[in-house]
Amino acid sequence: MLKKERVILVGVETADNYQYFSESMAELKNLTETAQGEVVFQLLQKRQNVDRQTIIGKGKLEELVQLVDAHEADIVIFNQELTPRQGTLITEAVGVRVIDRVQLILDIFAMRAQSKAGKLQVELAQLNYLLPRLVGQGLVLSRLGGGIGTRGPGETKLETDRRHIRNKITNIKRELKEVTASRERNRQQRQESNVFQIGLIGYTNAGKSTLLNMLTEAKTYSEDQLFATLDPLTKQWQLTEGFKATLTDTVGFIQDLPTQLIEAFQSTLEESRTMDLLLHVVDASSEDRDLQEKTVLGLIEELGMSGIPVLTVYNKMDQVSEASFIPTLFPNIQLSAKNPTDKEELEAGIRQMLMEMFEPYEKTLSADMGYLLIKLTTDTLVVSQEFVEETEEYIVKGFAPKSSRWLEAEEIAEF
Repeated sequence: MLKKERVILVGVETADNYQYFSESMAELKNLTETAQGEVVFQLLQKRQNVDRQTIIGKGKLEELVQLVDAHEADIVIFNQELTPRQGTLITEAVGVRVIDRVQLILDIFAMRAQSKAGKLQVELAQLNYLLPRLVGQGLVLSRLGGGIGTRGPGETKLETDRRHIRNKITNIKRELKEVTASRERNRQQRQESNVFQIGLIGYTNAGKSTLLNMLTEAKTYSEDQLFATLDPLTKQWQLTEGFKATLTDTVGFIQDLPTQLIEAFQSTLEESRTMDLLLHVVDASSEDRDLQEKTVLGLIEELGMSGIPVLTVYNKMDQVSEASFIPTLFPNIQLSAKNPTDKEELEAGIRQMLMEMFEPYEKTLSADMGYLLIKLTTDTLVVSQEFVEETEEYIVKGFAPKSSRWLEAEEIAEF
């Protein structure tokens, strides 16, 4: 078994973050444990603003040096994002590796990525993060490079590393374009086939994958840990009445999601942009529920998804007292994805949402149009069908998407 790295966490409460500082530090501890680290101490400080040179100032930095020594720490993790200069100064002072929240999240993403696209996206984010931080990384990077491929004896190793990283970024972007093009074709096919698309979004570890498994028996990886899902997974799903849709599970959001990740995961997040309905999964049992809801709603807006209808699913209700639970987002349904009987509750909530989004219709089909009746059942939400013996016709009532060809056709015989 691998020996866990001993970690000291450092966080500064300022005028900008005091409202969510304690939640943010608790999340940093959780992230550290997800990355297989053992938190041995947390150094907290209150300041109006962070110190421009070392985040925590000279006195606290000296205290940090002593703490690293006393706790035999292997690594120091700052809750604030460090500039290249700050990272260098702090590392030189404490004598062990120093990283920040962004680098920690990137590290977890690297652990979780399974698909080729996921791995490429994480590597791109890591390289974009690393490139400006090569400046001032100490004497090692300023030694003269030598040998083949260093473009002459006067080039420093720092410049060699920079060029190598830039080349790698260019190659990864090229590869990602190919992967994105393939995904785009699949997405296009789904849209052209008029299949209704539902996207699962939410804060990391809210239970999206468990919900997907409950509805589709997808057997996707779902564990009580941060960022268990990185790669979007799309599965077909069918309501009891026969209406067919696709369900897509996406990467979980997190407070202060690194800009590098949003940029790198554009193609993954594109999956959510083309959805017809979003299921916003919320961990009802989380003490930080309010902050998590605001984080996801903010990212929905930032990613240009505000126009998509949203149904909030309060999950993990088995861990809260229903009497004291007060929902803050509407429309919503409340359930526990681990309770199989709540599947009907979820389906009922989605069904109600579809009826509000769709247009009502009534169609008459002759008895020899059984094949069209099956198609109508999978393409639309059928609420009643009746066979009239006198006329030998089916009278079908239901709701169809506003863009559906079933609404356009005057005569059912057109199909």
